Amino acid sequence: MVYDQNVEVARHERLIAKGAVRLELDHYLEVLVRKPGAFPGSTALEQARSAGKFTPVHDAWWTQAMKIHGERDGTRALIEVLLLGRHMTHEHVVAGLAAALRAGAMTADAVALEARKAAQVETEPAPDARTLGQPPATVTSLHEWRLAHLPPDTRPLPSVSHYDQLLQRRRTSGSGHREGEAQ
Repeated sequence: MVYDQNVEVARHERLIAKGAVRLELDHYLEVLVRKPGAFPGSTALEQARSAGKFTPVHDAWWTQAMKIHGERDGTRALIEVLLLGRHMTHEHVVAGLAAALRAGAMTADAVALEARKAAQVETEPAPDARTLGQPPATVTSLHEWRLAHLPPDTRPLPSVSHYDQLLQRRRTSGSGHREGEAQ
């Protein structure tokens, strides 16, 4: 444990082997957001995998995110997900990853939303008879929801006829001289 006066600021496992090194992936996330290419081969990632902190669900979500967003941006999205672990439990983040993966939502925001839902389920009472038998909720993007709930647009389509008339007048009035010549 590391203390600043009487306040614990860090806790690390004790390593017994001489020269042993244990890297905490969380300590490198800010740097890795700026340099996502260093993430896949990092020692901190390998140690997180071997410790069970980086699960197969993480890998599956990351693979899909890279397919959709590209390697760099997909890795950045995963690092943003890992940063959620600073204020959410590991179990909730993994549950959020799994739910977002099932829904095809490969953004850190979707994972955060699903992780909050998983946390909320733990604090809510058991479902009542009204919710039993209903299909599970799915992830819907806010943009899609807004579009589905907008009233129909009854305005006429825009027209450029006034502009066309101005162009026509200019062509007919300016045909007697070339541009740039004084009259």
